[in-house]
Amino acid sequence: MIQVFENTDNLNTQLADLFVEKATEAIQQKDSFTVALTGGSSPAGLHRLLASDAYKSKVDWNKVFVFWGDERWVPLDDEKSNAGAAMKDFLNHIPIPKENIFPMWKKDVSPEAYAKEYEAILENHLELGDRFDLIILGMGDDGHTASLFPNQEIILKETEKKVAAYFLAPQDMYRITLTAPLINKAKQIVFIVFGDKKSNALYEVIEGERNSNQYPSQLINAENGNVTWMVDKAAASKLSL
Repeated sequence: MIQVFENTDNLNTQLADLFVEKATEAIQQKDSFTVALTGGSSPAGLHRLLASDAYKSKVDWNKVFVFWGDERWVPLDDEKSNAGAAMKDFLNHIPIPKENIFPMWKKDVSPEAYAKEYEAILENHLELGDRFDLIILGMGDDGHTASLFPNQEIILKETEKKVAAYFLAPQDMYRITLTAPLINKAKQIVFIVFGDKKSNALYEVIEGERNSNQYPSQLINAENGNVTWMVDKAAASKLSL
């Protein structure tokens, strides 16, 4: 499903409402809510909204368990850290237990070793050991999502691991990420995409020929849940809606 919004404020409000809805539903059904947050600049507005007085009292944060879709392998106080940004804008401003937050980084451990450790953490918290209630994803103007980057077969062809770490040569750094097979098991997946710089990639992912090696976001197609694209008019400008 594709939802097109006039502006990012409307998009963020709709997504915040969906977050509350899914959290409330999951907590009523199984007494917990598992969510994977996205990184980059895309979720900043959502995070600030969820931390606002208008929203933070709508969720039982004691029963919320927060993970990430991917991360740069940097400490939390590094400006490139997705988790660090989320802490600053969102998680430090809500009454969530610190033990319910699981950043994709750990001191004095290799990224590959922590990927295995993170898998075990997920298995202990996710429904059926592999099913998130909600995963929020962004998309780059190259069509990547999470740390599923174009032409990186080591991660794009992964079928066994739930979490993987690898060295991304074009960025000269390690990345750690949920894999496409795990993401696709989520009950609800939401892409948030805005800006005209992403219009071409969005068109290729949604309406273009199948080429997931070039446009990895095409790999995301929920097996047992729903995929919703929440986009602004600028990003959707090339779609035939």
